[in-house]
Amino acid sequence: MIRPVIIDTDPSPDDAVAFLMALASPDELEVLALTTVGGNVPLHLTTRNALMALELAGRGDVPVYAGAAGPLAGALRTAEHVHGTTGFDGYDLPEPALRAAEGFAPDRIVELVMARPAGSVTLCCLAPLTNVALAMIREPRLAEHLHGIVLMGGARSEAGNITPAAEYNIHVDPEAAARVFASGVPITMIPLDCTHRALTTAARMARLRAIGTPIAEAFYHLLRFNKTFNERQWGTDGGPLHDPTVIAALLQPHLFSGRLAHVGIECHGALTRGMTVIDWWGVTERQPNALVLNRVDAEGYFNLVIDRLSRLCPA
Repeated sequence: MIRPVIIDTDPSPDDAVAFLMALASPDELEVLALTTVGGNVPLHLTTRNALMALELAGRGDVPVYAGAAGPLAGALRTAEHVHGTTGFDGYDLPEPALRAAEGFAPDRIVELVMARPAGSVTLCCLAPLTNVALAMIREPRLAEHLHGIVLMGGARSEAGNITPAAEYNIHVDPEAAARVFASGVPITMIPLDCTHRALTTAARMARLRAIGTPIAEAFYHLLRFNKTFNERQWGTDGGPLHDPTVIAALLQPHLFSGRLAHVGIECHGALTRGMTVIDWWGVTERQPNALVLNRVDAEGYFNLVIDRLSRLCPA
């Protein structure tokens, strides 16, 4: 059965690899739209980067809807120190001729989900959850109409990557995350504990480049630049390929393992804002609200990434 998906994103190279994998999997996934949000870089750049990647792949048929420029509360905290000033630093791609489609992303999420049979559409969330929370505010029935949400974000035992306690996507808009996790929608959460097991080693990057297509060459350079921050920070061979885990979990769930747990979102702590408090051992009476994946078969994961990217050969 082909699963319809909407991919909510703030494209750095990781995000783009994720949605390109989805587009390369038409027998499994139907990409209804990309929705962009302010996150890694400001909204006008995340939208530009989404359009740029689609144009490179020859997929101008996929609508891109721009959404929230900042979080539900406070100012947007971007991450140019990791992703560069454009979010796509490291390789010169031409400015896209494609343009975003008309409409505000949260409204389009509601329209696309509610137009399909209940329980059919999955939201793939690679960014701060602002658009999703706004869509739920606009349409209170949205959560019960979704098949589910698969998201990359949060951390259990790994230290945060934007503060000592918090992962970036959740930290940027914890109020939005709290609303989504409390909505009752079935959630699969892929935290840093999982993505940090899947590094873009030199050998894996060589396999990507060996595909030999313009897409593979571009993302070889984009990812090499993007992961330099982690290599310098940790002294590792490569950095985590975070966001494509969301698409991989839909395509090949056997690559992952985890457990059901209650996930709470800290919205007020001076030191812990954006922390995901995961009741891994069931020490509270709170009912599980997410399947938290903490392990991935890294080789199998990269085999899948390479396979799907190799299928993208635009004329």
